[in-house]
Amino acid sequence: MKKLPRLGYLHVLAAWALLGGVISSALPVVADDVVISNTASARFKDRPGGPDRSANSNPTTFTAAQSQSSLEIVKTADRAAAEPGDTVVYRLQIKNTGATTVAPLRVTDTLPLGLQFVTNSARASIGTGGSSTQVALAAPTVSGRTINFTYPTLTPQQTLTLVYAALLTPDAIRGTGRNLAVAQGQTATTPVQSNTASYRLQIRPGILADCGTIIGRVFVDKNFDGEQQAGEPGVPNAVIFMDDGNRVTTDAAGLFSLAYVISGTRTGTLDLTSLPGYILAPNLYRIEANSPSRLVRLAPGSTVRMNFAVTPSFKEGGR
Repeated sequence: MKKLPRLGYLHVLAAWALLGGVISSALPVVADDVVISNTASARFKDRPGGPDRSANSNPTTFTAAQSQSSLEIVKTADRAAAEPGDTVVYRLQIKNTGATTVAPLRVTDTLPLGLQFVTNSARASIGTGGSSTQVALAAPTVSGRTINFTYPTLTPQQTLTLVYAALLTPDAIRGTGRNLAVAQGQTATTPVQSNTASYRLQIRPGILADCGTIIGRVFVDKNFDGEQQAGEPGVPNAVIFMDDGNRVTTDAAGLFSLAYVISGTRTGTLDLTSLPGYILAPNLYRIEANSPSRLVRLAPGSTVRMNFAVTPSFKEGGR
């Protein structure tokens, strides 16, 4: 009978995985001990129909860092749904359920897309049991949609309640409405961290459901067809007046855009006084394009284009 090669631990595990073995692990329950020992054993067949074989791993030990502090965080709001222009009030409750003081306590709250923290809206109270007292709170640090609160100490069984307001901008309809909050702190010996609290605000489009987007360009039309081709540059700093009173200026590439425009028949007019040295380019193909005004029909949720063609008021190469 051919002698089987000596198998290492990795070979044992590979054989077990390939041939349908069973692996078991003995992990003691930790009470007051901080040293944890773990061993594993595997039973396998090294060939189909062969006898069962087994292998034991070397014992592995590691030290568990015990902490007597625990943080729990819960997040709620004053409403379940909102729309752009509304203000929502969020409430964070952070409780120290452990036996040691957490100092300092840091709370990180990430707002959903399109929500902005309302300056000077944050308030705090501290309580034990059913009673609470309002306390002073340092101004939070706001970076984009992330808000960072800091509180000096949270003793065992105390609950810190943070309340603040956030404003919904039109961009909120592009987000999920869900934000996340987590609390972290430091005991005398170890860092601690809470669970991650989540709250989802249903975002309704509101009046924006009836809105659309207008995009356009002011460009030099060299062949007078009203369409921009290669070699026809955009004109920066051109001013367009909309029928609702909005004033928009083109960027360095001659582009402009207006978001959240009420749907319907919209008119834009190019202010030629904002373009010294240029006149409206004659259109050889469409009579209606020989006007500094453009008329578009904007459907709810749609995007339409509003282009303006101009030409130098002097001949190229002339004085």
